[in-house]
Amino acid sequence: MVEHVDLRERPDALERGGWWVLVAEFDGPWNAWRFAEVRRTDEVTRGPDRWDGPVRDSWRTSLSREEYVAAVRRVRHEIAEGEVYQANICRVMSAAVPVRPEPVGLAIRLATGNPAPYAALVDIPAGGPAGPGSWVVSASPELSLEVAHGTVMSGPIKGTAATPSGMLPKDRAENVMITDLVRNDLQRVCAPGSVEVTDLLAMEEHPGLVHLVSRVRGRLLDGGPTGWAALLAAAHPPGSVSGAPKSSALRIIDELETAPRGPYCGQIGWIDADRGQARLAVGIRTFWWADGELRFGTGAGITWGSDPEQEWAETELKAARLVSLASRG
Repeated sequence: MVEHVDLRERPDALERGGWWVLVAEFDGPWNAWRFAEVRRTDEVTRGPDRWDGPVRDSWRTSLSREEYVAAVRRVRHEIAEGEVYQANICRVMSAAVPVRPEPVGLAIRLATGNPAPYAALVDIPAGGPAGPGSWVVSASPELSLEVAHGTVMSGPIKGTAATPSGMLPKDRAENVMITDLVRNDLQRVCAPGSVEVTDLLAMEEHPGLVHLVSRVRGRLLDGGPTGWAALLAAAHPPGSVSGAPKSSALRIIDELETAPRGPYCGQIGWIDADRGQARLAVGIRTFWWADGELRFGTGAGITWGSDPEQEWAETELKAARLVSLASRG
């Protein structure tokens, strides 16, 4: 490893080239680490495959059922007042794990029990040039940004149900709303007229649930990134986990949520600044360990058509399989 930077404080660092790992927190630093040596592999090749997670009933939540339902009602009030169209409200689950665990075991367990197209494992011990380090294991199904050949693509997910028949008109309306938000975000860094929705409301099946997924693509100005900092800023935090308008949604999130999201709902992945390529996932379905606790976030997008109890049930659905895989007993 060559260096660690917080891209909020040093937004020009990527312009010097190199291969970087990025863990940009939703409400915190945009940590990036540049590596001197990079090898491609299709398998996890180090560390034990054993995972000894927390006891299943030891998990706590930052918002209780009653508090979450009240938050949904507050968002609906804000919508009625014309302050926001949609806001994503999340809660953070946590369980005590005092000793820093080996993340490879959890990554293998998730890859086996809940395979995901944008899964990630980041294991960077703190100290020295690594700065704060990072411990993140993600089973994300959602693409935030993919950059290649002068184009950028994003794949917002909005709409979740246990089966395709459970998808509601509210889910489709929410997906269209957020797809339009992502389209507007990308227009800030793409050539005029080049941003297009290439896929709308596609149904994707994942272990235990289904999602509505759209695809937005654009040609970056001058055929390449107009500055990595500008591209990241346009897409952060991701629209699907904030809301629309984004500024209003972020204000409401700050008022209603009681725990920082950390890497959850941020961006996790890699950037090859020499080749002008990147692949970043939205940090959903994500575990992270810090300060003696294993944490996991879950949430739902709230619109005027939301039923508070159903939104709580959606957060439970999203968490159930993964928390079970990460637990024992």
